[in-house]
Amino acid sequence: MYMSRSSIRGIFLIAPVLLFSITVLAVLPSDVYAQEATVSSIGLEETVILELTNDADAEISVLRIWLYEGFNFESFKTESGWTAQKNSAGVVIFTSPEPIKTGESVKFGVKTSMPVEYINWKALDGEENVIGLARTIISHIPPQLIPPPPIINGNGTGPPPEKIKLSINDQSTFRIIPEKPSIGSLIRVVGENFGASYGFDFYVDDNKVGAFNTDQDGNFITTVRIPEDQEADRTDFIVRDKDGAEKKVSMRIEAVVDRIVVEQNVPLTVNGIQEVIRRGESLIIFGTGVPNGAITATITTNQGEVINTRTAEIDAKGSWELDEPIIVPLDSQLGKYSATITDGRESKTVSWTIESDKKIVILPTTFRYSHGEAMKFNGTAIPNTPIELILEDPRGNEIASRIIHTNNLGTVEFSFTSEQNTLEGTYTLIASQGKYKEFIYVGLEELPAPPIRFEFDKLNYKSGEIATITLSGEESEIINLIIVDSSDQAKNDIISITLQPDGRGVHTIKLSDYSPGIYTAVVSKGSTQSAEIFTVGLKLTPGDIEIRTTKLDYHRGDSILILGEVKGSNSLLKINMINPDGEIVKTRTTFADKNGKITEDSFRIPLDAQKGEWTINAQGASSFDNVKIDVLEDATEGMIVEIRESTLPASHGKSVNIHIFGARQNVEMTILSIDGQEVAKLKGTSTRDGEINQPWPIPKEIVPGEYIIRVTDGIDSAETTFIIP
Repeated sequence: MYMSRSSIRGIFLIAPVLLFSITVLAVLPSDVYAQEATVSSIGLEETVILELTNDADAEISVLRIWLYEGFNFESFKTESGWTAQKNSAGVVIFTSPEPIKTGESVKFGVKTSMPVEYINWKALDGEENVIGLARTIISHIPPQLIPPPPIINGNGTGPPPEKIKLSINDQSTFRIIPEKPSIGSLIRVVGENFGASYGFDFYVDDNKVGAFNTDQDGNFITTVRIPEDQEADRTDFIVRDKDGAEKKVSMRIEAVVDRIVVEQNVPLTVNGIQEVIRRGESLIIFGTGVPNGAITATITTNQGEVINTRTAEIDAKGSWELDEPIIVPLDSQLGKYSATITDGRESKTVSWTIESDKKIVILPTTFRYSHGEAMKFNGTAIPNTPIELILEDPRGNEIASRIIHTNNLGTVEFSFTSEQNTLEGTYTLIASQGKYKEFIYVGLEELPAPPIRFEFDKLNYKSGEIATITLSGEESEIINLIIVDSSDQAKNDIISITLQPDGRGVHTIKLSDYSPGIYTAVVSKGSTQSAEIFTVGLKLTPGDIEIRTTKLDYHRGDSILILGEVKGSNSLLKINMINPDGEIVKTRTTFADKNGKITEDSFRIPLDAQKGEWTINAQGASSFDNVKIDVLEDATEGMIVEIRESTLPASHGKSVNIHIFGARQNVEMTILSIDGQEVAKLKGTSTRDGEINQPWPIPKEIVPGEYIIRVTDGIDSAETTFIIP
């Protein structure tokens, strides 16, 4: 982010081609909500110059600008005498102690994360009274005036990969409601599988009749009116992006039968406002009223503060529609709003609630816990649908998991009790329900500091598919992303991603030039980074599968490390964890690397697991393998020490595995002969769960017979006997 000054009323040195184009092109008039102030604009790729003109009697001291969901301001410049700052919601606020007087204008330069269709703005006087509120459509420079990009190493031209954003694909579809529209009628357009948070225009043949944005899932619902002068014939309905890519549906438009409207029988109606509205949505408001009159709409908060006033003419048939959609800003306060509409004869009041667009809303009872306290989480998710909850410690290790089947209300409750030796820091609860995922943060003995987190929507993709990455971190922070292949070669330049004001973000990667294989995505901020693996074009392994676990006995909450081999490289397999009743508790798709090796550490015994024999099952295309493990009763207070069969290969010589439960800290282990002679002394490091697995190679000179192992952690002690054959 940067800010600089130039001479008053000056033009910014943003790009030579842009400055040249300003002298050539006429600036298009702005698309405003009020007549007291106007903002015109012209843009080249991510760079936009705005010109604010004051036509009001009052002076303008403040200009606020903001974008729609998925887009952010990267930097901005002001004229001399103006200052600027960007708040946590992504709104850029320009202010000046020397306001713009009537008839004067001022220019501002901004750079956005990607080319934008429009910018929202609000002009205020020195007492925060609204002088103008509008959405200004960006007048982009025609392509023929933009010089072609340079050839890079002889490999072609074009923007770097991070600027590619696919708006329309083969799965993009939309439909018209009703199926037999007529001239001059309102229609509902419903679309799915378009680019996420992308701006589109809607055309009836060559007539642009509306504009809208898709939501974070690439879906949209919008309402438009078919022009009165449209012919009754087969017609193309077109969804088109800013680059000219389009999706088309052809259908017949019916003629209408003339009808006489009796003025006094046309009631005042209001349509286009739903009970629940989400930030970033566009509302097309329409209805009926006294023919040839006008309506006035006044929008207020639940405290009665007027935040917008709009007017619209009523036609001879008694129909009206606001000229431009109302865009719900991304920085809108959540809560109830209302609008009072009057046509001079009667008034109507409609209400709505602005809510978060999250499907999963889970919060902790507090954000800071102390040792020994239970971390409690409550909230809601999609009703009557299983939700997986995973709690990770500050090192990113999974320490607890549970699958909950939500009720009709979608209620979610989860808790985890810490102990005195529980690691301090930020803990992350990961809630996953189908394609939706949320990260919730709490701190132990300190306030949480959200780490960089990201997840792919699946492990394996077909070549040419689009991979979607969900990111989480600090609000509005900028993080970097790079993809590397199995040879540690970078697939792209570093991509900078700006998270939204709520700390979330979504990024997509087109995989058309990715060959089959295993890839690693690395995100970083400063010296902090994390990595996730994804695969392209892999198939279920056709060969034999062999899996094993590092031990056979587990307690509730224990992690499971699954190792193995398959005959074949770079292939997929599915691993299931099955309880004693034969029910699949968890399923995870994993892969074998280029050497056919399997390593999977995402499984953990649930906190509420039943005692008994569990099964780890691995499946390929035509083969499978099972490993049986035992889930034991929870260890009682104090330490327990067991001697188990070694997992080391026989080539390493005779050995045993010392397994300790309930250690409160690191331990000392002493091995004695049956007559009390010390044979060996070892030290072991305890995990957060108080567990130690310590292999002990048996000395070749040791005499076979009965031996004692005695362990102490400075607080408790335990011992047991074992036999060396």
